[in-house]
Amino acid sequence: MQDVGGDEDWHLYAQAVDSSSLSRDLTPFKVLVGLNRRDPRCFDMHRLNISTGELQLDTENPGDVVAWYADADFQVRAALAMNPSNGSKTLRVRQGPDAAWSDLITWPQQEEGRVVCFAKDGRAIYVLDPSLQADFKLLVSFKGADADLSVEARSLDGSVWLVAYSRDDAATEYCVYDRSAAAAGAGAAGALRFLFVNRPELSSYKLGRRHPVLLQARDGVTLPSYLTLPPLPSTPKTLLPQSPEPSGPGAQGWGSVSGLQLPLVLFVHGGPWARDGWGLDSTAQWFANRGYAVLQVNYRASSGFGKRFLHLGDGQWGVGTMQHDLSDAVAWAVAAGIADKERVAIYGGSYGGYACLAGLAFTPELYCCGVDIVGPSHVATLLGTIPAYWAPMKRMLVDRIGDAEGDDGLNRRISPLYHAAAMRAPLIIAQGANDPRVKRAESDQIYNALKGKGLEVQYFLYEDEGHGFARPPNRLDFCSRVDHFLAKHLGGRAEPPLNMQLAQSMAAAVAVAVRAWG
Repeated sequence: MQDVGGDEDWHLYAQAVDSSSLSRDLTPFKVLVGLNRRDPRCFDMHRLNISTGELQLDTENPGDVVAWYADADFQVRAALAMNPSNGSKTLRVRQGPDAAWSDLITWPQQEEGRVVCFAKDGRAIYVLDPSLQADFKLLVSFKGADADLSVEARSLDGSVWLVAYSRDDAATEYCVYDRSAAAAGAGAAGALRFLFVNRPELSSYKLGRRHPVLLQARDGVTLPSYLTLPPLPSTPKTLLPQSPEPSGPGAQGWGSVSGLQLPLVLFVHGGPWARDGWGLDSTAQWFANRGYAVLQVNYRASSGFGKRFLHLGDGQWGVGTMQHDLSDAVAWAVAAGIADKERVAIYGGSYGGYACLAGLAFTPELYCCGVDIVGPSHVATLLGTIPAYWAPMKRMLVDRIGDAEGDDGLNRRISPLYHAAAMRAPLIIAQGANDPRVKRAESDQIYNALKGKGLEVQYFLYEDEGHGFARPPNRLDFCSRVDHFLAKHLGGRAEPPLNMQLAQSMAAAVAVAVRAWG
């Protein structure tokens, strides 16, 4: 599967494993594939003969279906539809390919629901077997509480499992678990066999710990967050308690980090209906390696903490409580003595990029610099230019953000573009030219509004990227630029700049693909 230059128009290709021939585009597509070639607003299901490339329509979208589900016999048996008038979601099912659809359950816009899978007979769904509880308890005991366990695969008879242990400061470890040996009391040595780690080169580096911390917003809402500290002699080697209280001195207490006065990067996740989680985060480790504390906040509207927390963010972009949560987290880090209030940067992509612009515009006193990656600057134009296949979700976006297209006052309040005059901190703007979600115009217009103010504003447009940066040369180029930008304004370390020899070894891709202003 591959798109072109980040445009998210995905095609399936066939390629000889010995690369003896050019790849063959099998799209439009015996696999099931959704295509929106009949109507760009919705995806019909097709069957593709991989050998011949023949494509046959299987199920036509009535216009409101956003997801399809097949049973074990490869028949499309379920569909998730969204009501554009109220944002509700309905699960539809049918007995077979020629049967009529019927509504099974409807979730209001404020609630979440999802399909797990069909059973082999197509009449039931799978659930977790309580008899496996003892296995999970045993597997956790083998590696301790500082590792997250996941089951990646199981043999057909369920006697052998492939399991993975992930950590915040090490690569993921894969092992084979023998249930029969475990039942016989073999213990870890006999029941668990090490296979490999996915990134063995990380073993030569000392990585920072990622401390879960429960912060309190100004109105008392609890914000599940993560603080990654650089691996310095003065920082804790074990995880701190989730509550920052009590904060008195002690090797295990938050008093042990008071007085660090580190430069801080507030790293804001995108979505915004997504979340940060515990584990190895390459961006956080990059910043920690440079000597920065990294704070990641699950502000209200983040997913995974219940529908009340999710919908506390409705209508709260920009000047509302979603942005207040970020400000309150910075205030906590400064008050706790972890962060130097004069050296705080805000960094993020997509909604995180918007939060960066909003932070610099609405709370300019908090941040000494910012990095905005594919962030919208004008909410009305964001909503007015969403991809055609997002049309069924438009009602949800309006309910959660606000009707910025129809309410000019709201749009002006929450769009950083109208508050550019208040921005005073140095800024990097980075954009993919082919981004179908946050169009290039979002970055163009905020850059044009700022360039005449005399601020240090750098704008990097990657011509062959979309919503984020996927090509390794572009990622290296972007990281090098940010590395030196943050070193200049936060005082941390930076790698030497990319040299011409490296650029040439990458076929001059960066020189061709990047347009830089500022």
